[in-house]
Amino acid sequence: MVDAPVAVVTGASRGAGLGIAHALGSHGCTVYVTGRSDGIHRAAQLVTAAGGTGIAVAVDHADDEQTRTLFDRVGTDHGRLDILVNNAAMIRDTMMARTRFWEESVDLADIFDVGLRSAYVATVYAAPLMLPQRRGLVVFTSAPGAAHYVFGPAYGVHKAGVDKMAADMAVDFRDFGIATASIWMGVLLTERFTAMIEAAPDKFAHLLDNAETPEFTGHLVWALYRDGALPDKSGQTFIGAELAREYGITDAGGRRPPSYRELHGVHPLRQFDRVLR
Repeated sequence: MVDAPVAVVTGASRGAGLGIAHALGSHGCTVYVTGRSDGIHRAAQLVTAAGGTGIAVAVDHADDEQTRTLFDRVGTDHGRLDILVNNAAMIRDTMMARTRFWEESVDLADIFDVGLRSAYVATVYAAPLMLPQRRGLVVFTSAPGAAHYVFGPAYGVHKAGVDKMAADMAVDFRDFGIATASIWMGVLLTERFTAMIEAAPDKFAHLLDNAETPEFTGHLVWALYRDGALPDKSGQTFIGAELAREYGITDAGGRRPPSYRELHGVHPLRQFDRVLR
């Protein structure tokens, strides 16, 4: 019997991370879900109920030692890691205010620590668990804000940064069979978004037509992991809706979310293939 794939999804107590973990559970994965709140226990239960094995691990991804301990545990429990989803990010509600960056609290820059830096650190500690089997997938959850203004420079730098991280880590991983990818998610039907709609339906309800469930991205991660052509895709940034079409994946209710490229003419920025060492 083949062992179930082992995954880590960071920042999985709610939102995108919760949905991704839940979807991976439906494909039979053992999923370590991390976060700072008690929501990780609910997330682990949902993973198990979906058909996988959910394991909740309290981790503050601002603390490198806690992150290292997480991957030490995965190594002790399983001796390997197949999928890492870097999703944890410190996105404060005040980031969504329509203000200029100098009018905002400087703690919005925390997304550089829990977001960019935490994704880098997690991948550093995850790599040794993937290298021996010469196979694995590292995913970064991203968004179109990488290529145009959304919630200001802190948010944009985070999204552009994880896209670039996927591209450059792919170069170092190339000879070891490990792939990386960054996935642009659309508007997500999270608890936070639902609350926004309830509070201001005139302002946000129209976004429902193009919204995606958080599980949608999780199914894309699974399809990528199982793709025999994954090495050729490594290092790329994908628009989730376009990747879904390639794999024939639909969202809940058979919906096919539109591509941001079609809606707004925005697409991932090109990375040149030149390598200088």
